[in-house]
Amino acid sequence: MPGEVWRLAAWVASALAIAVPALSQVNPLPPDKAFTFTARALNPQTVEAKFAIADGYYLYRDKIRFSVDPATAGLTVSPLPEGKTKEDPFFGKVETYRGRLIVNLSLRDSIAGQKITIQAESQGCADIGICYPPQVQRVTVPLPAASAAPTREGEAPKKSWFN
Repeated sequence: MPGEVWRLAAWVASALAIAVPALSQVNPLPPDKAFTFTARALNPQTVEAKFAIADGYYLYRDKIRFSVDPATAGLTVSPLPEGKTKEDPFFGKVETYRGRLIVNLSLRDSIAGQKITIQAESQGCADIGICYPPQVQRVTVPLPAASAAPTREGEAPKKSWFN
């Protein structure tokens, strides 16, 4: 009997040594922090859409979609860059993005000087094994006048995006 108690105590100690680190992991980020979406006008017909993807998280390439409001502006999405191939436990062989993703979006009809709303639908996961349901994020983008330089959201036009 004492040997069985010793084995049970050793097993419980081993199980706790494995479980406690998993329980103490940092809480996962909310999806809008794990996958921050922004957009800016490059000119009256081109919008740059960007996802900043937090460390330890990734987006699925085939789960990314864009749309524009008003729909009459029309939207053409440049081909997405190749992602990194991953064997995913949920979706099988997929392409994913880490770090950042930048995509140029073209408007069919210029509505220079007006505001549009870019909608991005995406889905991603955390390396710790948590996957998020599809997310929809929206950004309002003021389009510059036909002769203006790119702007940051909410700012007057400047000479350069990096100024």
